[in-house]
Amino acid sequence: MSGRRLDSLTFTVVVTVTVVVGALVMLAVLALAGAPRVTFVATLLAAVPVVPLVVAYLWLDRYEPEPTGLLVHALLWGAFAATAMAIVVGGLGGIFVPVTGHVSLAIVAPVTEEAAKGLFLLLLLWWRRHELDGVLDGIVYAGLLGIGFAFTENILYLSAAYNGTDGMGPGGVEGITTTFLVRCVFSPFAHPLFTTGIGIGIGIAVASRSRWVRMLAPVAGYALAVIAHGIWNASTIFGTGGFAVVYAVLMLPAVGAVTALALWARRAEATMLTASLQDAARRGMIPATDIGWVVDLRSRRAARAHAERTGGKAAARAVADYQQALIELGFLHHRLLRGTAPDDWQARGAAHVERIRQARPHVAFPGQVVPTA
Repeated sequence: MSGRRLDSLTFTVVVTVTVVVGALVMLAVLALAGAPRVTFVATLLAAVPVVPLVVAYLWLDRYEPEPTGLLVHALLWGAFAATAMAIVVGGLGGIFVPVTGHVSLAIVAPVTEEAAKGLFLLLLLWWRRHELDGVLDGIVYAGLLGIGFAFTENILYLSAAYNGTDGMGPGGVEGITTTFLVRCVFSPFAHPLFTTGIGIGIGIAVASRSRWVRMLAPVAGYALAVIAHGIWNASTIFGTGGFAVVYAVLMLPAVGAVTALALWARRAEATMLTASLQDAARRGMIPATDIGWVVDLRSRRAARAHAERTGGKAAARAVADYQQALIELGFLHHRLLRGTAPDDWQARGAAHVERIRQARPHVAFPGQVVPTA
């Protein structure tokens, strides 16, 4: 078995086992959180922001969509593994080092929760580094980790709000409605935003040629995540006024800044891919005439639509596969030109080129005839 396949298998086994154990822990916690009917309602309400947020992150990840399995693993890790780790570590820490509720909220929770979410990114960096091409990939994985974590945490908070055990009011419908509005409507981005700091740090580390940057960027990203999380949690200590100030002055601008960074990173990927594939074309690896049908998102869709009209779904799939092969080659070639390519870049590059060579005779872009079987 090759080292790459062994790393991939190890990552899958470690993550899957951790998620399953975490799921068992969280199921036990949820079973103790309240009546089954309350937990069921809380689960439905907690799921409301999940789909829009996931769709938004997948929209960002359109040039080189990450493997579906890894995205699902990130979501499940956030929902089960990270939440269980945070609860267990926080609980054990409280036994050995008793702290006040405010300290636990503003310091202990951010430190443990961001570490639990960030561990997935470190495992990804260690065993599946080739899947990370830069800051945008880090943002996407971090976002899904945060979405998963917030989903499970919101179930607990919504259940506690209904039962009146959250210390925020009498409970019932009024309590769960208020918590739903605060956590699921006005601030569903909180956990994805915090963990984005780690994702950006990981993305910078992957793309950097400096050994020091590769070491320090993830640490700095984790520190940023903890600080943002801590400020957000601490704002609730000072009541509605403190929460509103932090929300308006810090959190909304931070969301805008991260969104702008993600959109800039996506545009930068288009520029990078164009330059990388043009260099590959000059080296005879790909046809230069195909680059426009690969890099421009609108042209990519038009090419697939044309193939489907003239050759059916099989032709559309062939075009999509060919486009994806060129994109993967473009990212790898860019990292090679920058001096940050993975150790097995030669084998990966040869596999991409061979995949492109075999697929190209079966692909036709607008103005060409789709080959028939």
